[in-house]
Amino acid sequence: MKLHRHYLLLHSRFGGADAAETTLEEIGKLLDCTPRNAANLVRAMTRSGWIAWTARRGRGRRSLLGFLAPAEDIAAQAMLRAIDRKDVARAINQIKFHRQSSALQEHLQGWLLSYFGHHAETRNDRQIDTLRLPIRLPLHTVDPLYMNLLAESFVASHVYDGLVRRSDRGDDIVPGIAHAWEADESRTGWTFYLRKEVLFHHGRVLTADDVVYTFDRLIRSPRRTLYSFIYKQIKSVRALSPTVVRFELEEPNELFLSFLCTSRAAVVPKDLGRIGSVRFGTEPVGTGPFKVAELNEAVCVMEAFGSHFQGRPYLDRVEIVHVPWAPAESAGAEQTEPLNPFHVIPNASAEDAGWSRIQSETAIRKFVTCNTKKAGPLADPAVRERLFRGLNDRGDGAGNEAEPVSLRLATIAPYKADADALAADLGKIGFDCEVLAVSPEEFKGSVRLDSDLILFSLLRDRDEQLRLYDLYLTMAEHVDSHTRIDIETRLRRVLREADPAARARDFDTIEQLLLRERQLHVLSERPLPTAYLPTVRGVTFTPQGWVNLRTVWFPPSD
Repeated sequence: MKLHRHYLLLHSRFGGADAAETTLEEIGKLLDCTPRNAANLVRAMTRSGWIAWTARRGRGRRSLLGFLAPAEDIAAQAMLRAIDRKDVARAINQIKFHRQSSALQEHLQGWLLSYFGHHAETRNDRQIDTLRLPIRLPLHTVDPLYMNLLAESFVASHVYDGLVRRSDRGDDIVPGIAHAWEADESRTGWTFYLRKEVLFHHGRVLTADDVVYTFDRLIRSPRRTLYSFIYKQIKSVRALSPTVVRFELEEPNELFLSFLCTSRAAVVPKDLGRIGSVRFGTEPVGTGPFKVAELNEAVCVMEAFGSHFQGRPYLDRVEIVHVPWAPAESAGAEQTEPLNPFHVIPNASAEDAGWSRIQSETAIRKFVTCNTKKAGPLADPAVRERLFRGLNDRGDGAGNEAEPVSLRLATIAPYKADADALAADLGKIGFDCEVLAVSPEEFKGSVRLDSDLILFSLLRDRDEQLRLYDLYLTMAEHVDSHTRIDIETRLRRVLREADPAARARDFDTIEQLLLRERQLHVLSERPLPTAYLPTVRGVTFTPQGWVNLRTVWFPPSD
């Protein structure tokens, strides 16, 4: 790899001339090595057939360096070696290194794009189908208790199963590990009847004890995670037999069944304790259609689990590769969400007729909220009115005559660019914003309550009502007491309302209240990126808008 890089440095320095005059001393300075090491590098490049070197001895005489190999070929070789070693970050750096050459950068990006998508090979007269997907954020864990990223949830949704799940189309809740369930008249007692002979990836049969362990683990955890408002209301969970589990809730909760469809409620084995939570995060054991063969911050490799109780997936292997690629670095590129790992890095060929175009109905909404519980400028309705009016005008300069106001704007690291852009807009209307971008874990702590503005997002998917409840419950912590009472009153109604349409009306009432009180401002709402893959078949979507890898298949190659 270093020899490739040294060659590209030389090629860049001398412009690829047929013959350039230089010395070993000059080459050593360029490559940051001694003249002796420079001579070794020159010999190695000569043996590889990359250069022609004509040594000229004597004071003042300069040797001749000729380039025989195209820089594109050498760069591509280096990138392919990096890809083979699963070091895509190094491959990306190869592209960035040559950003001054648009032709070379385009050539290298084409090589990288060809790595992703569907690849088939024949082994023992069988077609082995591998799907490679890029993601822009590294995966840290797929333990349902510790996940923070949507990409981690995406992997978990294929590694684990829940008691129930949402249907591939529509909002119906259908059997998962449980083949049937029922609730008592009070709607606080729920009984689930488990399928027999459901296997974990390590070969053990799942029993009701695993379900009990899974939810006891959630309930006992001191962590504040998404949907904790539901599982913290589980009063008890008991195994009535190896295939029957009984939940007792503290109060009726009509979102309980929806929660059981999420990756947070995925069933894990009771022997997780012997594995250890840290190790389990990267060496998970579930019952899902794919099992994890390798997981680190560079790559996640999943292989088909042939004994899955709902049938083997069609794909044989899925490789999810961390690509630290910033779209804004490309000329004219619009920054997109690092959400959907099925979204191939955009390129012109994605519009070719031979590519399939698919898109879920999921959207991402970005918004900013005010912390009016904090003693500060935004506790004043007039200041909030000025701020929100300025946001609606998008920083046309109105309001500059007013006294400058200093604010702290908090967000999570992936949204720092959005926060910086918002701060710039607010700066035009007299609000001086300090941006604080932290990790998701830090964001759950006191950061929000110490800030004046909070920028975040809402994934509008088939779990939207769960997400809205969690969002508004959190927002109630940093609004004035009068607004908080109104929000919490509506949320209590939501939990007891069996009709999803009626729940939606209550959520809309809360949103209108926050908009009217100048507590909430929607910055943008966009659908998730369209994904492209050639000849893809069997496309369905998970509740989060991810492509469901359980159903994807490709016709045999010719």
